[in-house]
Amino acid sequence: MRPDSVLARRRFLALSASTVGAAALGLSPFGRLLAQAGLPAGRIAGFGPLSPVADATTGLPLLKLPAGFSYRSFGWSTTPMSDGRPTPTRHDGMGIVHAEGTRLTLVRNHECVGDGSSFADAAMTYDPDVDGGTTTLVFDSSSGELLSSKASLSGTVQNCAGGVTPWQSWLSCEEEVLGRGRTTFGSRVVDLKHAHGFVFEVPFDGHSSAEPLVAMGQREHEAAVVHAGSGDVFLTEDADPFAGFYRFIPEVKGELHRGGTLWMLKAEGAADLRRGHRTGDRFKVSWVPIDHPERGIGPEGKGDGNVREGLANGASAFLRLEGCYAHSDTIYFTSTSGGDAGCGQVWAYDAKASELQLVFESPAQETLYYPDNLAMSPRGGLILCQDSYRKEAQSLFGLTPQGGLFQFAENNGIYENFHGLTGDYSNSEFAGACFSPDGRWLFVNVYTPGFTVAITGPWKEGLL
Repeated sequence: MRPDSVLARRRFLALSASTVGAAALGLSPFGRLLAQAGLPAGRIAGFGPLSPVADATTGLPLLKLPAGFSYRSFGWSTTPMSDGRPTPTRHDGMGIVHAEGTRLTLVRNHECVGDGSSFADAAMTYDPDVDGGTTTLVFDSSSGELLSSKASLSGTVQNCAGGVTPWQSWLSCEEEVLGRGRTTFGSRVVDLKHAHGFVFEVPFDGHSSAEPLVAMGQREHEAAVVHAGSGDVFLTEDADPFAGFYRFIPEVKGELHRGGTLWMLKAEGAADLRRGHRTGDRFKVSWVPIDHPERGIGPEGKGDGNVREGLANGASAFLRLEGCYAHSDTIYFTSTSGGDAGCGQVWAYDAKASELQLVFESPAQETLYYPDNLAMSPRGGLILCQDSYRKEAQSLFGLTPQGGLFQFAENNGIYENFHGLTGDYSNSEFAGACFSPDGRWLFVNVYTPGFTVAITGPWKEGLL
């Protein structure tokens, strides 16, 4: 990691790291920052107003951006990759797993749910009759050009989020729990050769072995991040009405395929964390075992086997856990629809102190509605993907260390017979946001119709 990137992280997290010790002040700095997210008083000019900007690749005004910013799209669904295969659809989670000079390697999830068969060779295919998985992209940050793209994992189902590991790989997580045998995807009937609902690892310099990390559990996975100090993996579960926050302790640090033990968080004195708590509330944490992580299918045939076991052992219930971010000893994660208003919560777990704190809870849609992914800029700000269900164009927001929120980008995707597309796709969400190590490029996916953009421009210290 570059020194300027390290300093930027410290600058922003100097505010948010006080989360675990600031309950007496009411909202923590990070909580105040989020609390202002939808309020007029919290809005700042940022980079200025947005207007349509033509894509350097297609010439189409796919995004609205501030003055001076430009972008280029690549990796469109159905277009040929370097390996000759068509690019899969439903671009979701993504991360930069390796950087060598100006060559950046990204791994991108495709949240396909059984619309077709594997898009990869047999060596990297888990179940041949389903079409989720990952593609690996190499981007030249000097020229701004995509150098190559290829399949790296397929035969999985609904690969939603995941996370980058310190040993330069990507953890790709299935969000659908299925058993072996006959199942139906819409009108399509498939005989699955394997069970689904697992995590798979994809190295930066090749392809996945397509072997599930069964010890990490079978459930509706969302994100997975590594606590660098211990090598433990913290995982979120996008489930309703009950979800768990999990910790996987590997037998050997950095070698997840060797197995390990799975645990679920227990907040002392709070069996239910979905409702009824206030910003600043803190809880001592212990961990209860999940003795049968491979039993993801519960007694009613639902994918709730892990969370049922955890709750029976005394663990605490969350609601729809999605985004997850690790820095030093603090693991931040979001409950997309948690809280008394059902609009979202942000939690922080201190791995050193074994404490959990409710950093922020949104009181209304106008404040913050359904928080999901976030990424950090080397200059000290956050880029926030807000996964709103409102019938409006989806946006990216910038969030400054001082608490100001500004709209940075808006989906402007209205197509007229482009790649066979016609219609308004502006309500399609952004996903997989991540910055290049030098901070010059912001990469982000547009889920549907499925493409990646690299955005660059006059970034500013303290904004993005």
